[in-house]
Amino acid sequence: MKAKDDRLAQLKSAIREVAPAEAAALQARGAALVDVREPEEIAQGSPPGALRLGRGFLELRIEDAVPDLERTLVVMCGSGVRSLFAAEDLRRLGYREVASMAGGYTRWKNEGFPVEIPPRLERDAKERYSRHLLMPEVGEAGQLRLLASRVLVVGAGGLGSPGAFYLAAAGVGTLGIVDHDAVDRSNLQRQILHSDERVGRSKVASARQTLLALNPTVNVVPHETRLTSGNVEEVLGGYELVIDGSDNFPTRYLLNDACVKLGLPNVHGSVYRFEGQVTVFWPGYAKRRGPCYRCLYPEPPPAEFAPSCAEAGVLGVLPGVIGLLQATEAIKILLGIGDPLVGRLLYYDALAAGFHELALERDARCRYCGDAAKFPGYVDYEQFCARAVA
Repeated sequence: MKAKDDRLAQLKSAIREVAPAEAAALQARGAALVDVREPEEIAQGSPPGALRLGRGFLELRIEDAVPDLERTLVVMCGSGVRSLFAAEDLRRLGYREVASMAGGYTRWKNEGFPVEIPPRLERDAKERYSRHLLMPEVGEAGQLRLLASRVLVVGAGGLGSPGAFYLAAAGVGTLGIVDHDAVDRSNLQRQILHSDERVGRSKVASARQTLLALNPTVNVVPHETRLTSGNVEEVLGGYELVIDGSDNFPTRYLLNDACVKLGLPNVHGSVYRFEGQVTVFWPGYAKRRGPCYRCLYPEPPPAEFAPSCAEAGVLGVLPGVIGLLQATEAIKILLGIGDPLVGRLLYYDALAAGFHELALERDARCRYCGDAAKFPGYVDYEQFCARAVA
C-alpha cells in the first residue's frame, strides 16, 4: 500500500486538482470536461456536455474529441483517483493544461451540480451493432449518432440498392428512398433490393420491404416521386446527407443545386460498363472547401454523348462496389471521422482491378458554389437532355 500511496502523492503534486465548482466554471469558459468512468457508471448519470470517453480507449479517442492540444481538460472519474492517472497520460500526449476533479462524480453530484442520464443502446441494439461498439472510432456514442441520423437515398437502383442496404444494416435511423419507377426483370442483375416476385411493383415499396426485413428498427420513408424543381427542397428537407444514386443528368444537376443551396453533403456515384467513380460534393465542408458537380460539368452534355446503362450496359457487380463506397463515405461524414472524398474523386477500373484518385478543383466562378455566387434558381433539364424522336 505504501507504493500506491507514494504514487498517488506524486500524482497529486504534479497534477492540479480542482473542485466541482471550478470544474464547472472552466467548462463554461470552454474547457473540455472528460468523463473517464466505465460505461456502466456513466449510464447512471454524467455532467451535461461532458465527453464520455471512458478510461480504456481514452488515448485513442481524445485526439478526435479534442484536437487542440492547448484546450484545457478537466478529467473526472468516480472519486478522483483514476482521473489523476488519466490526466498524467493526457499530459504525456501533449495536452498543456490538464486538471483532475477532486472527489470525482460523487462530489459533483453531492454538491448539487447538474446531472443528465446519457442515451443508451438497448440490449437488442448492443447485440446487433456489437462489432461497431468494439471500434473506438464508433463505440456507443457513434452508434447512437447513426441511429439519430437521417439520410436520403435518391434512386433504388444499382447504386442506391447496396448503399441503402448497408446504411440500414449499420443502423442509420431514418432512410428516405426516392424513386418513381417499377421493378423490371432487367434490374435484378444488379439491383439487390429487389427480387423476381416483385417485378412490376414499385421500387420504393420493394426497397422498403427488403430494408425492414434486414433491420426492422430503421425508419424507411418512401418518396415515390420524380424529383423536380417544384418538389426537390420539400423532399430533401429534414435530411442531413444525400446519396446520389441517380442514373440521369436532370436528377444529378437538380440534386447538386439543391444540396448546394441547402448546405447538404452530396455523396455522388456513377457507373458505366466496367468503370465507376465516387466523390463527395460539399462546398460547405469546414475543413476543405471542395467543388460542386457544376464545377466539373457546368451544363449537361447532349444526350447522344451520354448513353445510359440501358444503352451501353454495365457489369452487374460494379454498382455494388461504388454503392458500398458511397455508404462508407456517408458513415464517415455522419460520424465525423476520417477524410471524406471532398475535392477528390475515386475512380475504379474493374477490368484492370485498379483504383485511381483524382484531385477535383473548385471553380471560384461557379454560378452555384463560387465565391460570389447567388443561387440562380433551378433548371429542369428533362427536355434539354431528352433524345429527339426519329
